[in-house]
Amino acid sequence: MREHGASAVGRHGFPLINILAISGSLRAASLNSMLLRAVQRLAPSDIHIDLYRGLGALPPFNPDLEALGRPAAVAELRSRIISSHSVLIAAPEYAHGISGVIKNALDWMVCNESFVNKPVGLLNASPRASIAQAALRETLITMSARVVPAACVAVGILGSGLDEEGIARHPEISVVLLGALRALQSHRLPVRQAATDGC
Repeated sequence: MREHGASAVGRHGFPLINILAISGSLRAASLNSMLLRAVQRLAPSDIHIDLYRGLGALPPFNPDLEALGRPAAVAELRSRIISSHSVLIAAPEYAHGISGVIKNALDWMVCNESFVNKPVGLLNASPRASIAQAALRETLITMSARVVPAACVAVGILGSGLDEEGIARHPEISVVLLGALRALQSHRLPVRQAATDGC
């Protein structure tokens, strides 16, 4: 989605926005990935959801690789974060911790300013997974991301039997998810064209 400028608005009077959606799971049947696909379905026309599917292509974090040339998958993720207005992350909890793949992705972004002042929302497919959610929030804040409280929501789809269409059509869940999107939209900043490497 191209940058429309800070004053550009959609037909409902909201600013046009591009949100990069990242699932912290590689499972084909991941509830978090399904939740983000449902968000893409229900997003209004003034909100574009860009689903990131390259998490599994990122190499294990190793700063020495930067000296040899930034890995292509890392460069792509960095570029897509920078070119988005906001980031929306849905990640599972494993043993009271953040999933390894999402932490690996964030570690690769520490050495540049892609997340600096970037509005971020966090989705939780299981309200019981509160420890990882808090840890993820702490990591993002440490990276100077602007975590938007109203865009951090838990929706209990674990064990619900809902698929992505069912989530998007659910009268209560859809309202919560749309509210999170509108919260990110209200924190929209102009897209930066570049970020500085710091490592």
